[in-house]
Amino acid sequence: MPRKTAAPPENVNMENEDIRKRQNGNPEDEISKLNRLLATVLNYLSDDEVEEIDIDSLLDNTEGLREWWEKYREDNRKHMEEEIIQSLANLTIDDLESIQEKIKELEE
Repeated sequence: MPRKTAAPPENVNMENEDIRKRQNGNPEDEISKLNRLLATVLNYLSDDEVEEIDIDSLLDNTEGLREWWEKYREDNRKHMEEEIIQSLANLTIDDLESIQEKIKELEE
């Protein structure tokens, strides 16, 4: 699986701050949990015996990671919707028609 080499978007810090504000619980507990998740992921990624990165396996075998990922994705949903809305003006009519067709397929 190819790895991303691009730098993260500038608004990632703002997104992460918004997510932190919405999270409940003790910030120190959350930091401890995130440190554990990060350490587990980095151990997996740096394992020389792992030839192919299996994200599903990583999510399944790291306690709490799948739940955290799903929550992050849901929290990030509003931001994605705003990005999509802003980008619509830059699309060609063909692109818009293609998107419209995909939406209709999903509604069926």
